Amino acid sequence: MEAAKAFRYNGIRFFFYSNEGDPREPVHIHAQRGSSVAKIWLYPDVRVASSSGFSKEQVLLMDAVEQNRELIERRWNEHFS
Repeated sequence: MEAAKAFRYNGIRFFFYSNEGDPREPVHIHAQRGSSVAKIWLYPDVRVASSSGFSKEQVLLMDAVEQNRELIERRWNEHFS
């Protein structure tokens, strides 16, 4: 599955999959570092939808997404327009 990079934070890659479902799911971001992966919703609040391998780091993930929410939304709209 093709992915589009949104940004990097503390060694974690945040990205979108090009095929986000049909109909497309609401705005969210995926995170990966090594074999650890997570999916984070932006609305109504930033929260982890799923995570494997990111146990203690989930707060870091949510902070990174919260701090970059505008960037994520802008890149989401650019990517899926």
